[in-house]
Amino acid sequence: MESMYPGYNVLDLQDEWDPHTREIVNRRLGPFTFKLLSPWEQAMIKAVAEHLICDGREEILEWVAFHVDEQLAKPFGEAQRKPGVPPQKELVRRGLKTLDLWAKKHFSEAFLKLDASRQLQLISSFQQGSFHKDTGWETDVQKEFFKKVLGLVTEAYYSHPWVWSEIGYGGPAYPRGYVRIELGITDPWEPRRVGTNEGS
Repeated sequence: MESMYPGYNVLDLQDEWDPHTREIVNRRLGPFTFKLLSPWEQAMIKAVAEHLICDGREEILEWVAFHVDEQLAKPFGEAQRKPGVPPQKELVRRGLKTLDLWAKKHFSEAFLKLDASRQLQLISSFQQGSFHKDTGWETDVQKEFFKKVLGLVTEAYYSHPWVWSEIGYGGPAYPRGYVRIELGITDPWEPRRVGTNEGS
């Protein structure tokens, strides 16, 4: 991803954060210890995520896979879900296996061995719920798998400090807080987009 704020690194501001926040953000840089997902499942999540976020940096994909692992390993529920849709841990893990089975059925290759265009074709079919119901996955369940993975991947991606730097997000404002809250006005410590009068 090409940064709109070259030279800006949100981690340079971390001395302004409280210790707990600093620890949480820096944990996203690794190393990671997975609790639930197998190495194959981690590789599958990273392969799918690369298509969803259009970013192939291994360090970020590793964080994305770890975030998914953390969320699926949590012992409590996930609020509401549609009738017939299994819990997220089962939904995602079964979905990854089904994606691989469909890859072998349609292209005679494991998903991870397919080229990018064929991988994307299979992911798109999940998104649209267009695989035959005789696979054991109803249309709604296919779509829910895609939505669940998309949600987990997106929230992980946009919580990584490298991505914060690239989109010009100044990171946590506690305890410093924001002063200039008017539309289009930035605080002195916030990044300014190159080639604009932003923040003036």
